[in-house]
Amino acid sequence: MNPEAAVDYSIVPLLMLLTSLLPGAIIFFLREDRTRLRTALNLFGALSKVAFVVVLIPPVVAGEKLRASMEWAPGIDIVLTTDAFSLFFVGLSAALWLVTTIYAIGYLGGSPNQSRFFGFFSLCVTATTGIALAGNLLTFLLFFELLTLVTYPLVAHRGTKEALNGARTYLIYTLGGGALVLIGVVWLTVIAGPVEFVSGGAPEVAAAIDEHPVAMTAIGGLLLVGMGVKAAIFPLHGWLPVAMVAPAPVSALLHAVAVVKAGAFGIVRVVHDLFGLEAADRLGLLSVLAAFAGFTIIYGSVRALMQDDLKRRLAYSTVSQLSYVALGAALIAPLATSGALVHIVHQGLMKITLFFCAGLFAEVIGVSKVSGLRGAGRRMPLTSLAFTIGAFGMIGLPPLAGFVSKWPLALGGLDAEAPWVVGVLVVSTLLNAAYFLPVVYALWFTDPDPGADWSGRRSGTRRFEAPHALLWPAVTTAALSVVVGVAAGWGYSPWSLAEFIAEGSYR
Repeated sequence: MNPEAAVDYSIVPLLMLLTSLLPGAIIFFLREDRTRLRTALNLFGALSKVAFVVVLIPPVVAGEKLRASMEWAPGIDIVLTTDAFSLFFVGLSAALWLVTTIYAIGYLGGSPNQSRFFGFFSLCVTATTGIALAGNLLTFLLFFELLTLVTYPLVAHRGTKEALNGARTYLIYTLGGGALVLIGVVWLTVIAGPVEFVSGGAPEVAAAIDEHPVAMTAIGGLLLVGMGVKAAIFPLHGWLPVAMVAPAPVSALLHAVAVVKAGAFGIVRVVHDLFGLEAADRLGLLSVLAAFAGFTIIYGSVRALMQDDLKRRLAYSTVSQLSYVALGAALIAPLATSGALVHIVHQGLMKITLFFCAGLFAEVIGVSKVSGLRGAGRRMPLTSLAFTIGAFGMIGLPPLAGFVSKWPLALGGLDAEAPWVVGVLVVSTLLNAAYFLPVVYALWFTDPDPGADWSGRRSGTRRFEAPHALLWPAVTTAALSVVVGVAAGWGYSPWSLAEFIAEGSYR
């Protein structure tokens, strides 16, 4: 989203893709008992991707953009670029892939089909990286569809009837959304030719809007609705609570890094780097997107309030919180855009913490219902503390990550002369408190139920409340949720990078 970036042709974007693709391809062929090699490949891939991001951030912020392209078919090029926005999303997926990999190793220890699981796990991250690095709409579509296909086996991993039903629902929704995106991409290519993402909007799209405004409005609608399925915007969200049947690491990945974020990322790309804000507004796309996002924020929170199953409560919370990104992307105000962008990272940190904790409660004390968490803070204090930080962040309490997202969104709403946005955020915050604070209260301020067989005993001879591989990823992401809020003013913080990226859309 920086139009002034200098472009250098490089193999680096392709190498970033291979850091997860190659380990995944090898892991599929490993025997189940090759645990150490599988773990080493996973961690090597994750650390390599993180290293690429850390090295690339300074030059990209300084205005350098790396590009790799190859002809796939006549007139169709696969284009990968490392602009600031793509690196922003890759950085999120790389960092959270690393901690989720560690968590998954601990969570799945001793269970069958681990090579299959971690193979698709790596391919899922590969597809997400491809979406982030996609330099044109066709490349984006390719990885967008790949993400759907490689995530299905993860949702269905347990092989139970409930898992298969959840995975089938997920597949029906996301393939349907992908079909709409495909139609939109083909239609746009017929009218305007292959289109690359350009900050402020692609020139070919601007010319096509002048000549075919009705068709371009329909194309914009198809793309946004198709991506809205993965972003879980009402009424396209039905797959997300059902997919909670997946193992906890998959739920964490779906909600914080991969599928839902791919949809939100795609919406921002379409609005800001394909159509451009002014053109999208002229076609009426922004007002419709903002209306659906605002409704989804409230709807998701109300539905979360009604859930006793902890993962389903978190799932409906995601439905609500993801629409903050769509809402900010639909407002013509730099602060709103910055708030939307930084929420991609902040929501990821907070939500992955909450899902890690949900998995810990289920694995260690066998509790998956909110009503069963009474007094669990005494048995699992670190997990409960991590959950509390994640919950307070989601509510938007300063100085946590959620506050740094919500505050600029509210100010951006005022700048965009849309004061109703403030009302939506206030109501959403109150509802967030209504469904998160009872969980926190139950953890810390109530006694365990008399029938709870875990009350009053520790976990055998362990020093800590849970296995290290499960506990420390949750504690780490909770700590990061505090750090990115407290250090928001640092030059390379997610907030500072979001401001830098957003500025590019308004030049």
